[in-house]
Amino acid sequence: MKYHFFILFCFFNSFLYSQSKKNTDSVSYYNNLVNKNLGNKKYKEAVFYTQKSINFCESNHQHEGLGNQTFKLGKIYYKQHRYDEALKSFHKSVASFDSVKPTCTKVLALHYIGVANTAKGDYETAAIYYKKAESLLNQLKMTDHAEVLKYQKALALKANQNLPLAAKIFQEITKKPDNPHILKTKTDAYYQLGLIETQLKRNDSAIIYLDNALEYNSKSNNLAQKSKIILAISQYYKKNKNFDLAYSYLDEHYQLENYILKIKNAKLDLNEFEKFKKNQSLNNTIKRESEEKIQLKTYRYSKLVSILAIALISILSLLSLALYKNNIIRNQNNLLLREKNKELILAKNKAEKASKARSEFLSTVSHELRTPLNAINGITHLLLEDNPKKTQLKYLESLKFSGNYLTTFINEILEINKIDSTKVEIENISFNLKELLFNIQSSLKELATANKNYFNLEIDEAIPDNLIGDPTKISQIILNLINNALKFTQNGNVNVIAKLYTKDEDSATVYFEIVDTGIGIPEDKLQTVFESFSQGSIEVNRKYGGTGLGLTIVKKLIELLGGEIKLKSEVGKGSTFTFKLKFKINNEPLEVVEEAKPYNDKQLKHKSILLIEDNKINQMITRKMLENKAITCEIIDNGEDAVELLKVKRFDMILMDVHLPGINGTTATKLIREFDKTTPIIALTAISLDENRDMLLSFGMNDVITKPFVPDEFYSIIAKFFD
Repeated sequence: MKYHFFILFCFFNSFLYSQSKKNTDSVSYYNNLVNKNLGNKKYKEAVFYTQKSINFCESNHQHEGLGNQTFKLGKIYYKQHRYDEALKSFHKSVASFDSVKPTCTKVLALHYIGVANTAKGDYETAAIYYKKAESLLNQLKMTDHAEVLKYQKALALKANQNLPLAAKIFQEITKKPDNPHILKTKTDAYYQLGLIETQLKRNDSAIIYLDNALEYNSKSNNLAQKSKIILAISQYYKKNKNFDLAYSYLDEHYQLENYILKIKNAKLDLNEFEKFKKNQSLNNTIKRESEEKIQLKTYRYSKLVSILAIALISILSLLSLALYKNNIIRNQNNLLLREKNKELILAKNKAEKASKARSEFLSTVSHELRTPLNAINGITHLLLEDNPKKTQLKYLESLKFSGNYLTTFINEILEINKIDSTKVEIENISFNLKELLFNIQSSLKELATANKNYFNLEIDEAIPDNLIGDPTKISQIILNLINNALKFTQNGNVNVIAKLYTKDEDSATVYFEIVDTGIGIPEDKLQTVFESFSQGSIEVNRKYGGTGLGLTIVKKLIELLGGEIKLKSEVGKGSTFTFKLKFKINNEPLEVVEEAKPYNDKQLKHKSILLIEDNKINQMITRKMLENKAITCEIIDNGEDAVELLKVKRFDMILMDVHLPGINGTTATKLIREFDKTTPIIALTAISLDENRDMLLSFGMNDVITKPFVPDEFYSIIAKFFD
């Protein structure tokens, strides 16, 4: 039983190496899991835990353990015939031993590099590593185990169908002097020679080798080895149509296998088997001689049939047992999966409900805030136009700033909710990116000047003029990033760079970089700055202000457009934001869009407008804003009365609040369009998550004014229908 003692010693070396650590992150722990999975032929799991063990050795600088574990990984790949991956692991194992005293595992790693190359047919490389392994073996004074390595080498050659060379090595092993250390190896070498000669149909030499194998086996009492030799002899006689001897040896093979099974289950003593074998052999011999005398010819065929029947029954029994066990395991796994699936569905539904509740809450709050905010902004605008006292002017300007700040804050909350609920639609229209960036630079020059910053824009001329994308969202991204850079930088530099990254016939990828020399972001805040309401620290928020939603919107919009934003920053030195976006190229000339002309007060004079609004404060503000432009305004506070009035009276325009008591503004608009197709109808709405411009226009409205009103936009939208 000393065969493979050397290999087993090397394998257990890695196990013993880490016995001092028995926690759940140690070589010992992972080895137990690997061996368990290998025993169950779960190679994928075995590879996973071996890799875990390798990672542990690397992180703890255990070079010898690393060599042992990478060799073990190579052996797993080798058994699966994944030779390229096995070679990588074996080479890594050899490299790991360069910094420590060489062990028998390094010998095995070198040897298995040769074996794997042999299996691939690269005999020249294999020969180099066989010599290296043999040299190291001599250096370690372990030459008694060299024949084990030769045997493995010959097996690899045989598996690669290089039978002559394999036979030559097996013969070299058999010529070695008898030694207890190589007894099993010599027996196996004779056995393999018998198989090779049988395969080459050299029958005389085949049976001689197999008989020699059986003779050497008798010196060791290795039952498993004897069983396979006897089976090979039985198959030899079967091929040569000597069915009596074939049956005789096959019968003995089954007896041995049966006894080996009993030893495993009941742990019978070896002496008891010898008595059992002698009694069985004697009875079978007497019975066989009697039967041969009575009907030799008849039994030749019946024995063959019996052999086939036994084999068939055995196979069917094993298949039935395997199917039965697999069915039990499958049912158990299915039950477990159903339970886990139910848990996942419950968790998913809970998370979706929480997310929906959050979105609905924020949407409702932001929507409900717009109506009173419209009153604040509107009254502030009216008071500023009413020639206030100098002492009042400062307070009104502060009130206007606060109203605009709240409006921005509410708009950003609504924007995030739209993105999260996937209700944001992406436009694909032609636009000029270079012009868009120049316009953004112009709009932010005042902020750059206020903070005494040098604001530079670099645009790659190679970027195509006409791209197809969503210019609104790109503007929103660039504006937010530049605005942040200018706000958090004083007496510094802000550089905006746009370069062509890649280009093909139909598309172009543009690289954007926004660099500032501002206050920077601490390393521990680099990830959280992209979260909602996050500004790095309370001190930053107090000093610079802001909602903490800008970068959240930027990140979500870039991801929506198929990009990914990256951030590098150092406190006191500044920040760099980079991202890439892919655009389609429009090869047709870009249509020139005329800029909207500013409105003229003369356009608005003496026009009559019907305002349909239920909120008294908004009625007052809107009426006052219209009358300031010499517009006649009549007010109705519900949709039903408005429809009836419009049936008998005409107006130059209708301002329709969307949310009205009774029928809402969209329903009222549909009813009006049944008898009036021409009068412009403008929607007034504190727009919510479920509303958008296109949806409102689909009911017959001509345009949309969002609450709270920006006075110039309010007048401009009205004026364009009075040209």
